[in-house]
Amino acid sequence: MDKHIKKLFGGINLTWPKLMTAAVIAGVFTAVMALIPGLHYTSFHTITVTFEVWILFGVLIIMNSQSNLDAALKCFVFFLISQPLVYLIQVPFSRLGWQLFGYYQYWFIWTLLCFPMGFIGYYMKKDKWWGYFILLPMIALTATSFLTYFSDFQFSMPRYILIVLFCACAMILYPVAIFRNKKIRAVGAAIGAAAVVILTVFRLLNPPVYSADFMGSNEEHPFDDSYTVYLADARYGDVSIRYEKAVEDYFVHADFKRAGDTVLTMISPSGEKTEYDIHVERDTYEVKKKS
Repeated sequence: MDKHIKKLFGGINLTWPKLMTAAVIAGVFTAVMALIPGLHYTSFHTITVTFEVWILFGVLIIMNSQSNLDAALKCFVFFLISQPLVYLIQVPFSRLGWQLFGYYQYWFIWTLLCFPMGFIGYYMKKDKWWGYFILLPMIALTATSFLTYFSDFQFSMPRYILIVLFCACAMILYPVAIFRNKKIRAVGAAIGAAAVVILTVFRLLNPPVYSADFMGSNEEHPFDDSYTVYLADARYGDVSIRYEKAVEDYFVHADFKRAGDTVLTMISPSGEKTEYDIHVERDTYEVKKKS
């Protein structure tokens, strides 16, 4: 194993001042990633919403701790400092203000769980097979992120490629970096690699689709199912006009297949053409009528 990786996973003198400094840096970095609009829908924004990078932080703390209690306390304190800081820094810039801390409740539950997880996780250092089973839930959570972000990568290429590669490498390399037993390392790496392949094939066979109903018929742009609609670039998806019984109105229905910008054209039975600029993201869209 590379000596730098070996030092990272067990060769650091993780003092309390170092831990608290790292917690502040992690909190500030995450808040900045959340505040920069240009980083939304990119790999850099994922640290603000999902676990995969925070799992790495937890593993590094555990592997550089001196006892079960030391690992439990340091994991707990690291997240107790970093997570509230993420929200505190965002408060002055958010329209929600202090209400933003309502989202912290979810992360606070996980912060409390860091104590028992750190205590149990320390047993990975015993270099036994049961230590690998302690690691498996963390690999499973990382696999969940891989599945999510590979789908986002398919929809928004080349965005999300960095977090996809991070998750894939973590699933394969955690056993190699954590354990010294060659059999555990080999089996762990093989299981991680197999999971990456299986999840990748699954996503390739089930590409992402973002479905939305928008542009209801109204006085400004009345239409019904006698109108024709299409996208200038069919790679972005399929559109049609549907009648929604619940609201008794017609809507444009879209099954978007990729992020980006295209033009939606609507043609009336008399041949009158109206065009709309559409910007598509993985879970949102913007429609603006061409002037």
